[in-house]
Amino acid sequence: MQFKDIVGQQAIIQKLIKSVKDDRVPHAQLLVGQEGTGKLALAIAYAQYIACTDKRDDDSCGVCPSCYKFHKLIHPDLHFVFPVNEKKKSDDSDDETSGGRGSDANIQLWRETILQSPYISESEWYSLLGLENKVGIISTGEGSEVIKKISLKSFESEYKTMIIWLPERMNQYAANKLLKLIEEPPAKTVFLLVSENPENIIGTIRSRTQIVKVPPIAREDIATALVNKCQVPAHRAQDVSRVANGNFRVALSLAHSDEANPHFELLKELLRSCYSNNVLALLDWVDKVARLSRESQKELISYSLRMIRESFMMNLGLNDIAYIAGEEEKFSSNFSPYINGSNVVPIYNELNRAIEHIMRYGNAQIVFTDLTMKLVKLINKK
Repeated sequence: MQFKDIVGQQAIIQKLIKSVKDDRVPHAQLLVGQEGTGKLALAIAYAQYIACTDKRDDDSCGVCPSCYKFHKLIHPDLHFVFPVNEKKKSDDSDDETSGGRGSDANIQLWRETILQSPYISESEWYSLLGLENKVGIISTGEGSEVIKKISLKSFESEYKTMIIWLPERMNQYAANKLLKLIEEPPAKTVFLLVSENPENIIGTIRSRTQIVKVPPIAREDIATALVNKCQVPAHRAQDVSRVANGNFRVALSLAHSDEANPHFELLKELLRSCYSNNVLALLDWVDKVARLSRESQKELISYSLRMIRESFMMNLGLNDIAYIAGEEEKFSSNFSPYINGSNVVPIYNELNRAIEHIMRYGNAQIVFTDLTMKLVKLINKK
């Protein structure tokens, strides 16, 4: 992957290129940003630029033997670690990657997926792995594998690069092993950690990395990419780029679909039942949502948070910064009078509390029943 393949993020790209030109490549960097901003794509393109044998001023050459292998993600000095299936362990033994559960066991699926779209979300990856209600983990055994790989000499490149996607999914033992490597790194080794929730990474690791903040992608960059890369009509690309709000994964999804978000109907049902105080309908809604996978439940709440925000913007008359369109925009416009200054913060707090409980494996039936009862009071608050 080359820098030219990345949507926007020119300021970050120039910063990464300069570190290589100045021969000041930090041994551990933490790329931080929201979903869909291209953090993983940046990490791969950066690793390719470091290894390229015929660098250009603004990108890797794309044709040297090193670049050829990077295009297929098969360069022997490029290593990946990512969350996979969780296997319960009561100790810190190193056999957690056995049984086909580790990154190496899933590397072919990973390569195929990333080559198709490096803007993949965590939930999409779990769906491909078939994790359903489970959350992926980077296990102790993965930490041991990292040590083994990094201890080897480089095969072809001057540098070895280890890209860790979602390091916040490391368990405590794996994190401690990585910490030792970051404290005393082998020569010519680069760790690129790609995170969406850096606050969940242990502080001792965060403090030993150089943080690179990856911002949401500019609206005009998303629109241009949709036109040039996806052949989306210009007027459609403009609408999509506004709604995507800096997330290129969302933009791709919207550009190729005329349908509303799959959670839209569930949210409409919830809000209408809350407004009418229809307890039986709410209990039916809770039963329906409780049967969803845990990742889908999290996505539903995250989507609800976004829609509440958009409705509040419309309530304030700030339609220009409401990032929705179509049926979503129509519904939010009609419902916006009931999302106001007196209840928007408490609603946000309850939704955030619910998603936290779901992430901690709380009982979905209890979590969503509690949420709906509280929303009834808040939405009908005068």
